[in-house]
Amino acid sequence: MATIIDGKAISAKVRNEIKEEVEKMAVKPGLAVIIVGEDPASQVYVRNKAKGCEEVGFYSEVHRLPEQTTEEELLALIEKLNESDKIDGILCQLPLPKHLDEKAVINAIRADKDVDAFHPVNTGKIMIGDYDFLPCTPAGVMRLISETGIDVSGKKCVVIGRSNIVGKPMAMLLLQKNGTVTICHSRTSDLKKECLQADILVVAIGKAKFITADYVKPGAVVIDVGMDRDENGKLCGDVDFAGVSEVAGAITPVPGGVGPMTIAMLLTNTLKAARLKGKK
Repeated sequence: MATIIDGKAISAKVRNEIKEEVEKMAVKPGLAVIIVGEDPASQVYVRNKAKGCEEVGFYSEVHRLPEQTTEEELLALIEKLNESDKIDGILCQLPLPKHLDEKAVINAIRADKDVDAFHPVNTGKIMIGDYDFLPCTPAGVMRLISETGIDVSGKKCVVIGRSNIVGKPMAMLLLQKNGTVTICHSRTSDLKKECLQADILVVAIGKAKFITADYVKPGAVVIDVGMDRDENGKLCGDVDFAGVSEVAGAITPVPGGVGPMTIAMLLTNTLKAARLKGKK
């Protein structure tokens, strides 16, 4: 039976570290979260982010904008937050309503306040390994791996998914830790063959319980980034946890694995942004 990698416990440790630092600061780090529309999943994420800020002692603002908000109005708000001394980090909750240009919105957030690390300047810095911020989910995965005492160096790492938010930066971070990395996606010709070679398998495809035990090398570390609903409407991941946990050496559950780490890393990035601005 696999070791369960407890994201809740590791996230609590990270938050506690941040809280201790913030208590010593004269000026508190500030995070602004923007949400446009009423997407239920986004509403939950935003509530959790605000709760996280409160827990560690950050100043926070939540800007809830109606679905029909124009791009001009949204960009004007971002510009105002870019100039605010109270705000060190800005996050615009994705996805945005279809009439808004996601790329233009991401580019409008100042790179030194881009705590999601989606701005082209920050993604470029990740590519060369000289970064200020990391995308929150891949950074959370790396912290889970590190806290579990797993050494990436020399390991065969397979990432399923090639999104800009998870797959691509995930591959870069594993590579920077000297893993040998393969990225798989919908056009990969023999996915099972690739997965069976993985010492570390990171799954981010958005298909409930897609990865079953016959895809997993015995003793492999399996990180499930998915957040799906099964046939009964119950929360689950991209990995069939019950089956895979019988084969893997270590595995993250859903919920309680990668999810809590994403917000913990957002708080980490915001603290770093405040430090870079000279807040003490």
